[in-house]
Amino acid sequence: MATPSASKTPAATTSVPASSAGGVLGAWPTPTGDKSVTSTIKVPTSLNGGMKRFIGSGALGGDSQDEDQDPIFELADGATLENVILGDPAADGVHCLGSCTLRNVWWQDVGEDAATFKGTSASATYVVDGGGARQADDKVFQFNGQGKLTVKNFQAENFGKLVRMCGNCKTQYQRHAVISNVKVTSPGKVLVGVNANYGDTATLSGVTVVGDSARKITICERFKGNNTGAEPSSLGTGSDGTHCLYSASDITYK
Repeated sequence: MATPSASKTPAATTSVPASSAGGVLGAWPTPTGDKSVTSTIKVPTSLNGGMKRFIGSGALGGDSQDEDQDPIFELADGATLENVILGDPAADGVHCLGSCTLRNVWWQDVGEDAATFKGTSASATYVVDGGGARQADDKVFQFNGQGKLTVKNFQAENFGKLVRMCGNCKTQYQRHAVISNVKVTSPGKVLVGVNANYGDTATLSGVTVVGDSARKITICERFKGNNTGAEPSSLGTGSDGTHCLYSASDITYK
């Protein structure tokens, strides 16, 4: 089967859910239809999915934590993906090869990762605006590349780590993340993981944590990253004014 073309995907015919952007975190959207994906959809500039649900099949029919899976969508540098639902299975979700924007993108059941950011330029910018992710056994957003990741107006339920700056990639960079107006629902492990030894920073504001009365979810964890593939060691948790940047008023528990 030929690789699906972004240009063949119809534009949205329904309004964007109120939960997508603009600071309102509401109900999860209902798909307008389903589309089976057997080979990675490459997006050179933009793709508006019209709130269709894209489901991996064939070679993309896995939902394990195996490394090196192919994604459902691969975005070229500067591309935008919007109004899309990724169903189950979702393989390795979305790969951004450089700067990208994911607007109102939803993952019903995260496979290996929801999205992986791979740009190698220090000026690369990755923006996740709206949307949500469920059932992420490990990471929602895997930050392997260089630059700045912004996650805003987003919600996650039942996750391992919301954002993890790669702790053991062969090529390491200094990475920065800004997380704002985000709601996470327990169970979860870590909101954001940074590598202190590479100068990473995470700035958080407007974070709401639901169903975690025991406060088991770590807001920010600092690691000692490496480029050898070894498991990175933890250097501590909590706001430190250098790498994990937030105050108690930035986090609300419900």
